Amino acid sequence: MKLLIVCSVIDLKYRFGSTPTMWQLFKALHEIGNEVIITPYVGHAIESLWWRIYPNPCLQESLLSYSFAEKRQIKSLGGGGLFSKLSISIIEKYIRPKWERYLLKILDREGNVDAILFSMVPLNHMTGVPSKIKARFNIPILYYDGDLPTSLPDFADTKAFIFNYYPGADLSEYDAFLSSSKGAIPLLEKMGARNVVPFYFGVDPELFSPIEIKQDIDIFYYGSRGPQTKEKRINYMITEPSQNLPDYYFLIGGNSQQINLGKAKTCGVLPISTWRTYCCRSKINLNITKEIDAQTYATSSARPFELASMGCCVVTDSYNGLEEWFKVGKEIFMVQNAIEAIEIYKMLLSSEELRLKTGEAARKRVLREHTMSHRAKQILSIINNIPIFSK
Repeated sequence: MKLLIVCSVIDLKYRFGSTPTMWQLFKALHEIGNEVIITPYVGHAIESLWWRIYPNPCLQESLLSYSFAEKRQIKSLGGGGLFSKLSISIIEKYIRPKWERYLLKILDREGNVDAILFSMVPLNHMTGVPSKIKARFNIPILYYDGDLPTSLPDFADTKAFIFNYYPGADLSEYDAFLSSSKGAIPLLEKMGARNVVPFYFGVDPELFSPIEIKQDIDIFYYGSRGPQTKEKRINYMITEPSQNLPDYYFLIGGNSQQINLGKAKTCGVLPISTWRTYCCRSKINLNITKEIDAQTYATSSARPFELASMGCCVVTDSYNGLEEWFKVGKEIFMVQNAIEAIEIYKMLLSSEELRLKTGEAARKRVLREHTMSHRAKQILSIINNIPIFSK
């Protein structure tokens, strides 16, 4: 199958949280026999061994918008103000028509694209484009949102995104809508999305594999996006336990400087390759979830799958729907407050056998159900079951 994918960004230097996951998914699509063509919405198109590229038709515009909005923490839509109104006008009169012409040109040139996937591109920037494409080419078009439920209008004021995806979008234009959160599906259907299916994060188990290394860190947590909306959970997972367990070595990485971490040490921002080593050096790895994600049933994120794939012993905060992916108490441990966290840490740090057994069980679960190959095959199954594709 030949797939054209319009993704938010493919250049890792922009540090979009989803980019490493998208690399793994696109690689998996290639490895199971598909021809993958990528064009990004923000930044440069990056070639690889697993896909072909078309350049970003609005490269300079995307870089200017990204830089300006990042520095000022401004969203392009929905926030009001001069920048918001100006960006809406530019998108409607210039960016959207340019993308429409460009995608139609790619489809004409390729001649036999089987399906299109829009991956975390602002939906309202593409309003009308899927309908124009289907009118000419009659191919299925899918949309994937891996930031749910935070990306929805009810939550978009958290300033987690440059673009506010949904105001003015027509979700019914897509033949299938892939949601990283099962709990967000009713909200998407209410907004007009059709054929909404849960599409959880996964992992490349060869990239995230165990390392044989001395474990000299007791408890490790890495938060790449900072502590916003995680403050209460960080307090009962790290701050209080580190103060009550002074003999244990707590190490925290990422952007966590703005919050009280108790007696935990910090190591700053780490590249992915180095982060993997730190995880494998740690006897216990923590997963700490954003409040909205933890409360919305089965909202997936990459971290639990990555840690499990490396055979880590994982302790997570209270997480609604975690049982969709892992057996709590067998493959992963979950705590709801500082008292439970302290007891679990003490139990696990006193038993290397239990930690190893738990990590091995978690990796086996990933290999059985949660690899990117599983997710890639799910995409093909969804496409093959879209009626338009059967004609």
